[in-house]
Amino acid sequence: MFSTLGGNELSTLVGLGGGILLGLAARMGRFCTLGAIEDAAYGGSQVRIRMWALALGLSIIGVHLFNHYGLINLSESLYLSTEVNLYSAILGGLLFGYGMAICGNCGYGALARLGGGDLRSFVLVLVMGVSAYFTISGPLAKLRVTLFPIIPLETSTPPSISYLGSQTFGINPTIFGLIIGGVFLVYGLYNHKNQMKFTSIFWSIIVSVAIVVGWLGTSWIARSAYEPIAVQSFTFVAPVGETILYAMYGSAISMKFGIGAVIGVLTGAFFGSLIKGHFRWEACEDPRELKRQILGASIMGIGAVLSLGCSVGQGLTAFSALSYSAPLTLSCIYLGARIGLFQLIEGFHPAE
Repeated sequence: MFSTLGGNELSTLVGLGGGILLGLAARMGRFCTLGAIEDAAYGGSQVRIRMWALALGLSIIGVHLFNHYGLINLSESLYLSTEVNLYSAILGGLLFGYGMAICGNCGYGALARLGGGDLRSFVLVLVMGVSAYFTISGPLAKLRVTLFPIIPLETSTPPSISYLGSQTFGINPTIFGLIIGGVFLVYGLYNHKNQMKFTSIFWSIIVSVAIVVGWLGTSWIARSAYEPIAVQSFTFVAPVGETILYAMYGSAISMKFGIGAVIGVLTGAFFGSLIKGHFRWEACEDPRELKRQILGASIMGIGAVLSLGCSVGQGLTAFSALSYSAPLTLSCIYLGARIGLFQLIEGFHPAE
């Protein structure tokens, strides 16, 4: 059956399968970027931050091992085949993090909530997707390209921390990647204050499996298909815009990995919420909340395009390849989110 499918269709299936795993992890494992930051900053718990670290460590290890054996070709990915624009990464990360805090969700989290019946997230997803394409190919596209151009890599050395470690310390890039992944594993598993439960560890593993499967599947298809297929894994802002376009012009454009990923997260979140008994229809009753969510989603869409990825796209996918941009962008996303949370929870005005 699979032999009759083209590269785009196969890539969509890979995105669909991994997206279902990520949707289940969000609803059943409470895997959430903003939730992890908020728990650590205001809830006194680092469990979800450590879940993120565990998923990241496993992803780095898996991706570098499969890249070493030729099953993943990281050099063909966007993150390792283009020059890193530091200004774009910093500004985009700050905007995305702030927008994420203002609207209460990242792209991945909004899709997971929508799959659980939260109609507020439907508005958020639509605005975020339109905002992303407003920046990719809409009125802001020319300004974006002028200020933050994407320049193909002209050197033979990928912009990767593992290769930098090889040049600096003389350690094989794969070994250096395994060391960095191991550091995240230790951080994720060891904590005398917030002990990781089996369920948290399990869903962190599931997230890492999804990230690695995305890289593996698209690498295999890129080698086998006749049409050009991007080597990639999961991100959840521009693909939302692609899914909206496909819903309107499906007969004129092809299915893609990102579209499958969006549908997969919605599907996984739907079934996960049913299994947990959490599915319920919700709507926004406060116009001020709706205004804040629309504003945050607009900012988040622009930020994700500038930084070439969201909290998942840069924080897990690009970071699993140890791209130069990933730790910088993720740090800026964290800082932007903390600023947004501070504004919402504490306010910028001193107490009288």
